[in-house]
Amino acid sequence: MTLEPQLLYQDEDLIALNKPPGLATLVEGWNPERETAMSWAQARFGKVYLVHRLDKVTSGLLLFARTPEAHRSLSLQFETRKVLKRYQALLIGEPAWETQTVALPLRVGVGRRHRTIVAAQGKAAETFFRVLARLPGYTWVEAQPHTGRTHQIRAHAAAIGHPLLGDTLYGAPPSALIQRPALHAWSLTFIHPRWGKEQTLQAPLAADILQALETPGMVPYDPQSSHVAHSTP
Repeated sequence: MTLEPQLLYQDEDLIALNKPPGLATLVEGWNPERETAMSWAQARFGKVYLVHRLDKVTSGLLLFARTPEAHRSLSLQFETRKVLKRYQALLIGEPAWETQTVALPLRVGVGRRHRTIVAAQGKAAETFFRVLARLPGYTWVEAQPHTGRTHQIRAHAAAIGHPLLGDTLYGAPPSALIQRPALHAWSLTFIHPRWGKEQTLQAPLAADILQALETPGMVPYDPQSSHVAHSTP
């Protein structure tokens, strides 16, 4: 079944899509013919420019520039951390805090493909978590990555003992509620490259996350029986 992004916004400078989980942002080398969010946008709008990306398993807001000038402006904003990135995620467990800033350095681990670990010699990384709602055994949070490391939110959540629901790569047990990490790129706030004014775009939650949130009788999390991924020096 073909995965179709949802067009959220367009103007002469940019395009915003709501990317479904399972759709890659860019061409995967092993399967260059497979459709991606970028190829979908190019087929409908012509030349577009990538300014950031989402993991294949992550749903949510994906922004493309339509002109070289917009590409330079937006890329610089991402590179200099001027873009406010807000994600929503379902964590396993019930943390005592309402807000938490996690500042743990990260690097790509050795021997485990595409897994990021906490390491003293890693790159600086900081994520702000804020509780949005508490459910039996789970916590719905907003996550703001102040840096842009690979799998940053997933690695930081696991490192503090609360991996994302469905994120088996980072220590969560398999779940019948969702078949991927419960992570959604919800909102971006940036300066519009033409108007010079602040703009905020948002993407509705993916159907699988909504279904997980609305499932009655969610099984409580037992930290004694879990295999949470701990930080690795």
